[in-house]
Amino acid sequence: MRSPVPRFRDVERQAGGLQPVQCLPPCHERQNNMWFIRDACGIVCAIITWFLVFFAEFVVLFVMLIPSKNLTYSLVNGTLFNSLAFLALASHFRAMCTDPGAVPKGNATKEYIESLQLKPGQVVYKCPKCCSIKPDRAHHCSVCKRCIRKMDHHCPWVNNCVGENNQKYFVLFTMYICLISLHALVMVVFHFLYCFEDDWTKCSSFSPPATVILLILLCFEGLLFLIFTSVMFGTQVHSICTDETISPLECEGMLHASCVLICSVK
Repeated sequence: MRSPVPRFRDVERQAGGLQPVQCLPPCHERQNNMWFIRDACGIVCAIITWFLVFFAEFVVLFVMLIPSKNLTYSLVNGTLFNSLAFLALASHFRAMCTDPGAVPKGNATKEYIESLQLKPGQVVYKCPKCCSIKPDRAHHCSVCKRCIRKMDHHCPWVNNCVGENNQKYFVLFTMYICLISLHALVMVVFHFLYCFEDDWTKCSSFSPPATVILLILLCFEGLLFLIFTSVMFGTQVHSICTDETISPLECEGMLHASCVLICSVK
């Protein structure tokens, strides 16, 4: 039994086949609109991310820095940690609320294809899910329900895709989280050494058991996010330096799975 693909291509090459029957009319979106994905899992993960940063802020300030007798140590480390935390949250907000490079919905129309002035033999692809013409290296995200230009992946921690327009904010976010995690781990080590040499009741405004529990939780959080964000940061920097999003094999598989050939100019 022959595959229906060649017949489908022949039909789609005809002028009448260029008009997607099931597609809604293209929507004219304003470029300055706030971008926010209404995904329950992503919203929960984003809230958890902010909560963990504020928890680290609480432990660093009220367990380690404020009770410290060394004012210079507290001021220097407090300023550095708070600056990195602010930059991390600002980068997270920009990565979450920036359009990652969404392709307009429903632009797979005959008029739009003719306006592209395709060269002989040039092929364009239509996404059957959002009825849009897919540029090169664009992929459909099932969470955002859009095709995203240069889509790297959908990150639930920023409740958004990482794409052409917000990858820089995602890279900055992973870098700042990596730095504050490392900074928090170093301060925890120094605080443990300080408390072992001094009286535990004097090295913190909390009781010794509560101090130990808070420091262990911060140490676990810092170590976990240091490993995770350092790997993500290194991966993102490598993809930027090599100008890659996903591997060629993955790209080919996604094209065959999610793209439909709609026009080939002879």
